[in-house]
Amino acid sequence: MAILDQIKKRYSVRAYKDRTVEKDKLDVVLEAARLAPSAKNFQEWRFVVVQDAAMRKKLVPAANNQAFVGQAPVIIACCSAQSDYVMRCGQLSYPIDLAIAIDHMTLQAVEEGLGTCWIGSFYEDQVKAILGVPDNVRVVELLALGYPADRLGYKNRNPIEAIVSYDRWAF
Repeated sequence: MAILDQIKKRYSVRAYKDRTVEKDKLDVVLEAARLAPSAKNFQEWRFVVVQDAAMRKKLVPAANNQAFVGQAPVIIACCSAQSDYVMRCGQLSYPIDLAIAIDHMTLQAVEEGLGTCWIGSFYEDQVKAILGVPDNVRVVELLALGYPADRLGYKNRNPIEAIVSYDRWAF
């Protein structure tokens, strides 16, 4: 499948089938993250894969009571082991590096017939306590993964002319 086709098919899945994600599919999704680029090739990401139903249920209140967090067969806590490197452009590298790795996972998930949802609404301190994440590590995002129980229709997107200008700012 062409990458643009995967991008068009991807959406935020908030309802999952009660079906286990096969190990080979989970492994290839994680491999997609491992192969992502990162600033200075730090590869500072660490992924805590939560498959245990009781652990996923504990994460629901920590994820702002979003029920699908307990329903998805896999929750991946996407963490950064190095959070202080500032790139020359003035931006911290870890949120950008993690976003690239997470997006690689979401696109590979589509290829595997799986759905995902980025979860940014959570209490980091609670997630860290539940999963035993050390204080010096940041939990950047949670990612729900599983077989979609819903189907999303057309996603409204701005036309290309509204978001792109050439050679200088022209908006």
